[in-house]
Amino acid sequence: MKKDLVVIGGGSGGYVAAIRAAQLGLDVLLVEKDSVLGGTCLNRGCIPTKALLHAASLLGEIKRAGVFGIEVPKASLDMGKLQEWKGKVVNRLVQGVRFLLEQNGVQVVQGEAGFASRDTVRIAGPDMEVEFRWAIIATGSVPKELPGFPFDGERILSSREALELRALPEELLVIGGGYIGLELATFFAKAGSRVTVVEVMEQVLPGVDPELVRFVVRRLKALGVKILTGCKARDPRRIQGGLAVEVEGQGTEGTLEVEKVLVCVGRRPYTEGLGLDVLGLETDRRGFIPVGEDCRTEVPGILAVGDVAGEPMLAHKAHFQGKVAAAVAAGREPPPHWRAMPAAVFTDPEIAVAGLSESEAREQGHEVVVGRFPFTASGRAVTLEEAQGLVKVIGDKDTGKLLGVGIAGPWASELVGEASLAISQGLTLEEFAAAIRPHPTLSETLMEAAEAALGQAIHALNR
Repeated sequence: MKKDLVVIGGGSGGYVAAIRAAQLGLDVLLVEKDSVLGGTCLNRGCIPTKALLHAASLLGEIKRAGVFGIEVPKASLDMGKLQEWKGKVVNRLVQGVRFLLEQNGVQVVQGEAGFASRDTVRIAGPDMEVEFRWAIIATGSVPKELPGFPFDGERILSSREALELRALPEELLVIGGGYIGLELATFFAKAGSRVTVVEVMEQVLPGVDPELVRFVVRRLKALGVKILTGCKARDPRRIQGGLAVEVEGQGTEGTLEVEKVLVCVGRRPYTEGLGLDVLGLETDRRGFIPVGEDCRTEVPGILAVGDVAGEPMLAHKAHFQGKVAAAVAAGREPPPHWRAMPAAVFTDPEIAVAGLSESEAREQGHEVVVGRFPFTASGRAVTLEEAQGLVKVIGDKDTGKLLGVGIAGPWASELVGEASLAISQGLTLEEFAAAIRPHPTLSETLMEAAEAALGQAIHALNR
């Protein structure tokens, strides 16, 4: 069999690349080793996590509905029914991906692909070989294991197993305070588990502006979550009903007895079985396949997208790179490289960022101006009873350019897209502030923060 393009991996980057390449006229084969399409994000990451978080947040809203005069005598969470609903959500979207691939003329094969030569892949399962002109590697990533804490699917869990639990653990230790760890800690705490988070760095969500992170920490503590930063977990041992884990650091030393341990210390690129050595293609020291802005590797005809191609490991980055790689394979001009890749953390409140943080802007030599607008001054946030957080806008004092936006607050993930667009288009603070937003909406907070950076705040004091 001969194909114009073979895509290895049917996750966020792979299926988007396959569809776009087919739209551009290529004869495309997509190879996926799992029985379902959509990859980690759709099946074991973004989507199931957000489904569970929505349910837990809804439970919380019901429990505090008395503030609105709504009395609900008893509200509880049935994890079995929640998992059934989550499964339906995931299956619906998975079937949607398969339908789109079929309707765009992409041939899909289940099997494990590896390179037999620089223009041939061998697919185990259907036991076939396919010649290609172009290949896109989109094999994604898998959870990292922590030495001493091997995943067993019972007591020591990765995010994958945690998302499938049908019974809430009474006591849960989360090792790793990054975005995956904190999102799952938020869910389990809201659902009723007693949660402890251990993070080796000095703050949870390392690398995120501390001014935004403090709102998440405050809320987690209000939910009863214990947060131990600057600490390490080690030496787990089985006890009746769970595990005993030693924790040390920052003046903290002791033993935690928990039912389950959730290890969220990052993800690593997945390249096993690809036969990169056949291509003469080497990964970097972290295991990523080096690529340029056009997703080309150092081997002609071989492209890579998504998590396997480096940071940031985000599904929407994989989507974007899939479109870039498809354009390259089709001989078309790819879309320009991103200027402001947004990122969102679905904690409570949510955090979302685009562009440069204040510290990054200063490190790059900008003389910055900063505008802040608290959600406590937003009429819409107050009516939602979700007024914790702020919007922070960073600009260049000399040029007036908008450099970055950070948000901690309600629906931050939905608001940040506007900021990403503005930064990508090179808007100034004045241009960003001049766009009229409807009232009363959360989007007004972006305008207000930009006006604060200009010293022209209306609904907050200029400082």
